[in-house]
Amino acid sequence: MYVHLGGEKIIRASQIVAILDVSIEESSDVSREFVEEAQKNRKVETIGDEAPKSIVVTDERLYYSPISTATLMKRTRYLEG
Repeated sequence: MYVHLGGEKIIRASQIVAILDVSIEESSDVSREFVEEAQKNRKVETIGDEAPKSIVVTDERLYYSPISTATLMKRTRYLEG
């Protein structure tokens, strides 16, 4: 199954490792370092023009999504059902 992350970006649900609120970058040094390392390795993709609300982590990339963490979690739970 697939999950729509916003804009025209759709990924396989099985690729998702974590869905995080974007504010975690400011509240956690470990998270900030994780994101900075991904940016350094050019493995970050920002979806759309809206301000990001969540970070979707996969084995290959980090996606900044304009869709809230709660909505993305609901979409993945729907697929589990």
